[in-house]
Amino acid sequence: MDLVPLIDSIGEPQTALVGGTVLGLAFGVFAQRSKFCTRSAVLSAMGEGDLKPLATWAAGFAAAILAVQLLLGGGLINVGETRFFSTAQSLSGAIVGGLLFGIGMVLARGCVSRLMVLGASGNLRGIFSIAIVALTALATYSGLLVPLRDGIGAVWNSAAIGGNDLLVHAGLDRNGGIALGAILAVAAVAVAVRAKLSPWRLFGGAAIGLTVAAGWYFTWQLSTQVFEPIQAESLSFIRPLATSGELALGSGLAGLDQGILIGAIVGALLAALLSGEFRIATFAEPGTPSIWRYATGSVLMGFGGILAVGCTIGAGLTGGSVLAVSSLVGLTSMILGAAFAQLALKALNAERSASPVIQPAE
Repeated sequence: MDLVPLIDSIGEPQTALVGGTVLGLAFGVFAQRSKFCTRSAVLSAMGEGDLKPLATWAAGFAAAILAVQLLLGGGLINVGETRFFSTAQSLSGAIVGGLLFGIGMVLARGCVSRLMVLGASGNLRGIFSIAIVALTALATYSGLLVPLRDGIGAVWNSAAIGGNDLLVHAGLDRNGGIALGAILAVAAVAVAVRAKLSPWRLFGGAAIGLTVAAGWYFTWQLSTQVFEPIQAESLSFIRPLATSGELALGSGLAGLDQGILIGAIVGALLAALLSGEFRIATFAEPGTPSIWRYATGSVLMGFGGILAVGCTIGAGLTGGSVLAVSSLVGLTSMILGAAFAQLALKALNAERSASPVIQPAE
């Protein structure tokens, strides 16, 4: 991929912005059409509803790992100098932040990327929640909550366990990573068959993972062709919200992060409009939880996502695809936090009614 002509024409930050926008567009379209949602996948695994949300998420997770491991195996990308492996990563931050994020996404009825897609599809609850997430993420990334973030994050890191690479800990080479991705892909297809997932929704879920792989490939190629050194990266949504907040305050230049946000919003909006699924949804609709519950969940996600160095996409798929221990620990903590929160909500509902009503996905 020769990016030099584009870099010479519009500059390095603008090239990153364009690439991020393309990646975000693809993510927004596929996420909206496939209803890709980590929270719904957790509830699905807990037996609430059918297996379709779990099958869709599993397809994306497996596709991300398999595709990225194949890129690494083929020498098409190198992640040794990325943030996941060049410096020690906080495991305490991954655990605490992941748990808080998981609880938050249940309270707000969607993770960051899902709420963004919903907001672009006309859901005002999603827009409200993303605004709260963005403000909290900014405060945690470079504002008032930095001391708290650093205090929790400093308790335990990957240096204490001998590194952040799962394959190294397992004594495996890159072929082991490819084999793991292949096993997960077979398992995802099996879940999809059991769930009777449509081929198009299966493809949409897998395309989310392939978009993550494309992000790694694009940013790696960019990193080898720019004058100022940059780290390879892929999709994330919690950090881009924070860096966009800094940009709004006059700090930094628009780049990959902002492109991903713009692209995802536009992609989801177009997909919702073309499919006839664009609909204004408000807090006044029957069965909608309190606005304070959404606000609380959004604050937990904003703080927890930055503390865990990623949301369910940034840590779960982007970090998970390179088999970074901290990211996989963070993702596991998010899932456990979400399961705990859902069980707690069901217990509260059971106290209020002999026949608790399970709330809809969003």
